[in-house]
Amino acid sequence: MILRVYGELRRLARAKMAGEKPQTLRATALVHEAYLRLKSEGGGEERPWENERHFFHAAAEAMRRVLIDRARARQALKRGGHLDREDLSITRIADPNEASGDDEIVAVSEALDAFTKADPETAELVRLKYFIGLSWEEIAELTGQSTRTLRRRWNYAKAWLRAAINK
Repeated sequence: MILRVYGELRRLARAKMAGEKPQTLRATALVHEAYLRLKSEGGGEERPWENERHFFHAAAEAMRRVLIDRARARQALKRGGHLDREDLSITRIADPNEASGDDEIVAVSEALDAFTKADPETAELVRLKYFIGLSWEEIAELTGQSTRTLRRRWNYAKAWLRAAINK
């Protein structure tokens, strides 16, 4: 299944990274690193995916981890290992295609980890929309929910994440 959706993953990665500030990571590299993570989790063999939703969820999580690891590494280098806590507004989460700074990506990821415990299904929506950049129609097709329901859940997730980040 991975080979079949490789082109789609590259398209999604390109779309996600097109709006971000210039960086050394390219869409192809993001897809390849995510693939390596997926492969290493399966012990070097392709995992049997239940369906496309299961695969895209795993791919979204793998891409998120790659982006977070790179953002944290750049933060450490930029600040010489001294991280300053800063209040962030996550207003840009409303439009995931806008540029995201490393601080915002890390803050959203950390808040998302806590949100996953509270509402795992809506947290999956955030991964698919914010970290992969799927359209509402693509997410609706994967999850079997209406775009109206997804947008309502997205608004709830944004409010929850804003509150968690601004603590």
